[in-house]
Amino acid sequence: MAAGGFCKLPSGSVVVALNLPRPAAATGRPTGVCLDDVRVLVLAQNRARALTRLRNLGLRAVYLRGNAAPPTPDEITAVLHHPDGLIWRTAPDNSVPSAPERTELWHPIRSLLRRPATRV
Repeated sequence: MAAGGFCKLPSGSVVVALNLPRPAAATGRPTGVCLDDVRVLVLAQNRARALTRLRNLGLRAVYLRGNAAPPTPDEITAVLHHPDGLIWRTAPDNSVPSAPERTELWHPIRSLLRRPATRV
C-alpha cells in the first residue's frame, strides 16, 4: 500500500500526496520508500477526482487509505503554482538527513510517464 495523505484548502479544493512506485521500474522489491519510489502531488476539487486524474494517466492501482503522509506546506505551494496541478519528484528518504532528493526540483507528470526512446 502506498503512503499518502491529503490536505483540504480554504478554497475547498484538495491537495493529495502519494508515494508510488516509479511506473517504469518493474522491480520485485516491496513498496517501502526506496529509490524507485516517487512522490506525486495532485490538485483537484476532491480526493476522488484527484485519484481519477492519476488513474486516467495509466496509474491504475492508486488508492488513498488514511492520512499518514499529508503534503507539507512546501509541497502545497509547489502544486498550487504549477499550471497542471500534477507534479512529482523522487520520494524523500527520511533516514538520510542530507539526501539529494530534498533538493530535487518538481517535474511535470508528463516527464514521469514518458516512455524511453527505443533504438532502431
